[in-house]
Amino acid sequence: MRHVATGSPCLGKATTTLWEDTAMNGRAICRTTVLIWLPTALTAPCEIGRADFSFGRPQNLGPVINSPSSDFGACMSVEGLELYFASDRAGGFGAADIWISTRQSVNDPWGPPTNLGATVNSPSMEAYPSLSSDGLTLYFSDLYSGTARPGGLGGADIWVTTRTSHDDAWTTPVNLGAPINSSAMDLSPTVPGDGLILVFASSRAGTGGPYDLWMSTRATAQDPWGLPTNLGANVNSAFGDLECSLSADGLSLFFPSARPGGLSTYDLWMTTRKSREDPWTPAINVGSVINSTSTEGSPGVSADMRTLYFDSDRPGGLGGYDLWEAPIMPVVDFDGDGMVAIGDLVRLIEAWGRDDPCVDIGPNPWGDGVVDGGDLRVLMSYWGQEIYSPSLLAYWKMDEEEGAIATDSAGANDATVVGEALWQSGEGKIKGALQLDGRDDAILAPYILNPAKGPFSVFAWVKGGAPGQVILSQVGGANWLRAAPASGALGTELNEPGRNAAKNLQSPVVITDGVWHRVGLVWNCASRVLYVDDVEVARGTLTGLPDSINGLHIGAGSMLAPGTFWSGLMDDVRIYDRAIDP
Repeated sequence: MRHVATGSPCLGKATTTLWEDTAMNGRAICRTTVLIWLPTALTAPCEIGRADFSFGRPQNLGPVINSPSSDFGACMSVEGLELYFASDRAGGFGAADIWISTRQSVNDPWGPPTNLGATVNSPSMEAYPSLSSDGLTLYFSDLYSGTARPGGLGGADIWVTTRTSHDDAWTTPVNLGAPINSSAMDLSPTVPGDGLILVFASSRAGTGGPYDLWMSTRATAQDPWGLPTNLGANVNSAFGDLECSLSADGLSLFFPSARPGGLSTYDLWMTTRKSREDPWTPAINVGSVINSTSTEGSPGVSADMRTLYFDSDRPGGLGGYDLWEAPIMPVVDFDGDGMVAIGDLVRLIEAWGRDDPCVDIGPNPWGDGVVDGGDLRVLMSYWGQEIYSPSLLAYWKMDEEEGAIATDSAGANDATVVGEALWQSGEGKIKGALQLDGRDDAILAPYILNPAKGPFSVFAWVKGGAPGQVILSQVGGANWLRAAPASGALGTELNEPGRNAAKNLQSPVVITDGVWHRVGLVWNCASRVLYVDDVEVARGTLTGLPDSINGLHIGAGSMLAPGTFWSGLMDDVRIYDRAIDP
C-alpha cells in the first residue's frame, strides 16, 4: 500500500488500522495498515533522455495473477519461471502476504498463485520481495500493522529467508539488523545480480524527504552489509522516493517518486550509471507509455532487462492495485525507415567504439556506454524485419488503391484525401503512392503532436513538386516542410513562437528536380535539423517551438493557400515522438 506526499489524498492498498505518521506531525494520513510513499512524474520536454530504447504498451497480468484485492511489488526469478509478489487477498496470514506463481517455461501462462506459508508470512505485513540470482535467498519488507513480527528494530524492517535448493522450503526469516535496519522505516529492498549491492528506502536520519533511497555494498556474498549511504540529490527528492528495483548489472535503478511535474500524483522514474564506481545520473521520468493519470509504483525489471513489471490502479484492472508488465525494446531502426537494413548497420559502424546513445542498444535495451559487438548482435537479431517503434505516432504508407482514406498503419490516425488525388499502385518509392495535382489535392490528418511538448521527427518520400509548395504543415500554424519559393530547396518555417520569418531554416538542396527524395525534419529540443535522402542539409538552434494542438495538412500549406499545394507524388509519411538521426 502507499501514501502520497504531504497534502495529497490517501492512496492506500489496505484499510484496517489508523496509522499516525510522526513525520507528518502526528496527523492521521490514512486509514490503512502500512506506510509507504509512491511517485509523481516529471514529463520534461525530452522525456526519456536516451533515444536507444522504448517501452511497449503495458499489459495487465490478468485474473490468474491479479485479484479483486491489491496485488503489488513483483519480482521474477532469473530464468523467468517464478513470480513473487505481495497481496492482501483472502487466504493470507496478515495485512498482506508474499505469494508465488510458477510456470513450466517462459512461453507458458502463469499458474494460480500460492501463499509462501506461515514460515515467511506472519500476522504483520510482508511485501516487496527481492529474489537473488540463484533463487535461494529472498529479501522482503515487514511493515508493522498492529501485530509486529518479533525481532524488528523499527516500524518497517528488511528481512531475509533462504532455502538450500529450489525444491526445499524457505527457512525462518532473519532480520538483517543494523546497519541496514534502524529505528525508522526501512523497506523495499532490491538485491540484483551478484548480490553485492542492496538498495532500499528509508526514513532514517539523513533522509531529505519522507523517504530516500539508500545503498549498502559488500565485498562478497559471505560478508556483512556495509554502512548504507544516501544515493544523493541526483536520485532522491524532497517528496518521497522508494519501492526501487535495480537491474541485474546494478547500473539502472527504477523507482516511484512523489516529485512534481508528472502525469499523476505518482509516476515511475529511472536513473543509470556507467559503472558501479560512477555516480548516478539525474533521475528521469520513464514517460507516458508507462505512466498514466493513475498511480504507478513498485517497479521490477527482469534479469534480461527486457521486461518492466509494476503495479497500478489504472483503469482495466481487477482490484485496488494490479500487476502489469511492459516490454523494454531497443530502438534498432536507427534511420526511421521502418526496416532494419544496411542503413542501420552503417549507422552502427560509424559509431563503433564510441558512447553514442542513439545506437547503443546492447547488451540491455538502454546500452552500456559503448557501441561494440553486443550492439551488433542485437541489431542482427532484427535484421530484415519491418519495425514499428512505439515512438512511431503515425505512418501513412499511401499504398491504397481506391477511396478517400489514407490509413494510419501505426495507430488510429487515418487521414482524409480531398480533391482529385489519384492512388498510384506500384508507382511509389515503396509500393504505392498518392498523386497530387498542385491545385486543390491534399491529405487532412487529425492532431498528432504538439511541437512545443518534446522531441519529434517527420519523414516523407516525395517526387515532383515546385518552388513554394508544401509537403507538411500544421493547420493554422507553420509549414513544417516545404520547397523554398525561389529555389525549390528544402526548408522549414517551424520556428520559435511569434513566427519570426528570420528564423526559418533553409537548406541548399533542391527537392523539386523530378526524382524521389526522402525529406525529414527533426526537433531534438534544442535544434531543428533538415535531412534530404538521410543526409543532414541544414541545422539551426532554437529556444523552443510554439504550442499547437491542430491537425495536419499533408501536401498543402497551413492555410490551404493557392500555390502551396504539392504537385507530384507523396509516399510513406512517418511521424515519431523522438529525435531520429538517420
